[in-house]
Amino acid sequence: MHFHIVTLFPESFSSYLGTSILSRALEKKKIKVFYYNPRDFTADKHRRVDHRPYGGGPGMVLEAEAVIKAIAKAKGRRKKVKIIFFSPTGGLFTNTYAENLVKKYTHVIFVCGRYEGVDARVKKVFPMDDISIGPYILTGGELAALVIMDTTTRRIPGVIGTYESLEEERIASSDVYTRPEILFYKGKKYKVPKVLLSGHHKNIDVWRAKREK
Repeated sequence: MHFHIVTLFPESFSSYLGTSILSRALEKKKIKVFYYNPRDFTADKHRRVDHRPYGGGPGMVLEAEAVIKAIAKAKGRRKKVKIIFFSPTGGLFTNTYAENLVKKYTHVIFVCGRYEGVDARVKKVFPMDDISIGPYILTGGELAALVIMDTTTRRIPGVIGTYESLEEERIASSDVYTRPEILFYKGKKYKVPKVLLSGHHKNIDVWRAKREK
């Protein structure tokens, strides 16, 4: 899987990509990540890419031409490409969407907006999915891109240990326990539920299923 990120702040990705599963996926060459800064695609000598919106309104808007050129560079002549635009009014990102990305596409392009957004004509030039990762507003699309990269990467064969490691493919619970069996803290005892110590896997699955609801 190749992730192509159109962003004004490529440096914001380095910390998270340098740790844990995504770091190992990069080392194993299960994924590759490329950056395209719209500032590199403008003719303005100051590398300016934002302007005031037509019709008035607060803030600034990313101009269409620089973003279009960045997307065009990322897309090239590649096939099996999905372009994702982050919008609070977009369709909600899900595990199913992530699974479809892995199955159907080799290249995913993330368009990370900033300020008051991106000139709407960009979406008229390139067909893309409007995606939201939740009912809230972020400063930019970079965090959303990382969320989708994380969720998608762990579904690529060979990235995590076993298929069963995907939480949604097994009976999971939000409550998990490990040693010691009894935790002492400020005079109180906190015990592991007896069913988890029973060795009775059917009863354990029933308990987990109830906790999941």
